[in-house]
Amino acid sequence: MDMPAVTFGQAIDTHSPRGTESEAVYWAMAAGLVGAGYGWVVSFLASSLALAGEDPFAVWAAVGAAVVAAISSTAAYWRARGSAGQEWRRRLPAWAFTVNTISVVIAHTVLAFLATYALYRVLAMGFVGLPVIAFWSVVLMAVTLGLSTYLTFLSSSTVTTQRMSSLLMAFIVIGTLTAMVTTPDPEWWMVHFSQLGTFDDLSSWVFNGTLIAGGLLVTTFAVYIANDMTALTASGVLEGHTGPRVVPALFVVMGVMLACVGVFPVDVNLLLHNVSASGMAAVFLVLLISGPRLLRGMPRSYFVASWVFLAATVASVVLFIVRYFSLTAFEILVFALIFGWIAVFIRFLGAAGRPTRARGAHVRSA
Repeated sequence: MDMPAVTFGQAIDTHSPRGTESEAVYWAMAAGLVGAGYGWVVSFLASSLALAGEDPFAVWAAVGAAVVAAISSTAAYWRARGSAGQEWRRRLPAWAFTVNTISVVIAHTVLAFLATYALYRVLAMGFVGLPVIAFWSVVLMAVTLGLSTYLTFLSSSTVTTQRMSSLLMAFIVIGTLTAMVTTPDPEWWMVHFSQLGTFDDLSSWVFNGTLIAGGLLVTTFAVYIANDMTALTASGVLEGHTGPRVVPALFVVMGVMLACVGVFPVDVNLLLHNVSASGMAAVFLVLLISGPRLLRGMPRSYFVASWVFLAATVASVVLFIVRYFSLTAFEILVFALIFGWIAVFIRFLGAAGRPTRARGAHVRSA
């Protein structure tokens, strides 16, 4: 049997999975070289440039990871427009594509910063008193920046609705937990959840910034949902023709409301903060209640899950009114229900399209 000839060093389609992996490796190698130089500089300046009290190295490692994550995620998300299944992004208005790019870049940048900072803070606890040596600073920075670039490039190159959902969940959870553990007030929970955003320090910047960037991610999320729902409606999986317009629009409103919660902390404007938080919860309830009409064709188990989320939300309100829950517990629970439902909705939305693709493959094979 004749085997196809393979030429060493032959050109690779940069939009294929293989091409994406190759580009990610090259970007990581370049970032590693930059990281080596950066580590050499940090080894001499870490003590005089301390930004985090007793552990300046963690801060500078996180800053470096964030910078390369921002650059690599921007380049990867831009180039991915030509990938299979992503061509629809080229038809987006310029402002929509710009907002999408900004939200994806911010999410990857902040995640890279927080993950790197947490890792080196944990390592510092095991090496108390260890000085910053030039050799290890160069090695660690090269590895940190190279690995951050590699992971963010791959993640940004393959953004789908499901991946966007996972990115949103990770971003919200990590950002919120970071604000909790770094807050200067250990008794913040005795007031309310939004108390985390009232301090003039890093923890409040992280908390409010997480809400603002999370809101941008939800609006970006809406664009992907609109594309998926339009395709499912055209293939006959979803029966309603208003869903592809209304559901993404409601997600945009939810994203704007979430961002406004961070833009207007309770100590800045209590009225706008409460209106934004209440508006987000109201849109969530509208999505749950209108689901049977807007999402006809989804699996029955999805609607069962939605009614469970609705019942849990109503139960939380009742328990809060009778003072079984504190305000903090109520806010955290509703917050978790909203983002938990988003994750479930996206999983079912993806599952709804699989039978259609399978039938299409069967028809083509016949």
